[in-house]
Amino acid sequence: MHAIIDWIVQTVGALGYFGIFAMMFLESSFFPFPSEVVMIPAGYLSSKGEMNLFLAIACGIVGSIAGALFNYYIAVKLGRRLLLKYGHYVFFTKETLDKVETFFKAHGSFSTLSGRLIPVIRQYISLPAGLARMHLGLFSFYTGVGAGIWVSILALLGYYFGENQSLLEENLHTITLWVIGFVILIAGIYIGLQQKKKRKR
Repeated sequence: MHAIIDWIVQTVGALGYFGIFAMMFLESSFFPFPSEVVMIPAGYLSSKGEMNLFLAIACGIVGSIAGALFNYYIAVKLGRRLLLKYGHYVFFTKETLDKVETFFKAHGSFSTLSGRLIPVIRQYISLPAGLARMHLGLFSFYTGVGAGIWVSILALLGYYFGENQSLLEENLHTITLWVIGFVILIAGIYIGLQQKKKRKR
């Protein structure tokens, strides 16, 4: 395991800022590439003075936005057509698609921001946003905010705990649970406010 970690650190160091951008692009699209193996080594290299922490975080954010936009445009160009043609095989109807579009028109900003903070979901939240043709500027903004929070957390973990693998894993696990808990709390507040608005109408 230690040899694998050393290899990842060396790879990130060799590829530099473009490597961070490229790997975070992959992580943010539909390729199964975890952001932890990119941004934590980048943070660790920054602590050693081999990278600039702020530039590393910026490249991670830009790569995340680019990967999300890749998914978004795939959904815009191909998703609707494929779902309408083959969706009935997986019980996905035009009515379901209409509901997705209606939901994202009303709640797309919150869904995009919160989805970027949840493991697994963050890679795929761009697809329903693209299907619903969410406003591109809003989509990019909230993707950037959500990605920025997560990328910064990972880079700072690498910066402060990169040399201590057990402490790093423990803190990553704890922070991930805290972030998920925070998203659930905010989602509960958001849903409550939406229901309150409906009752006033």
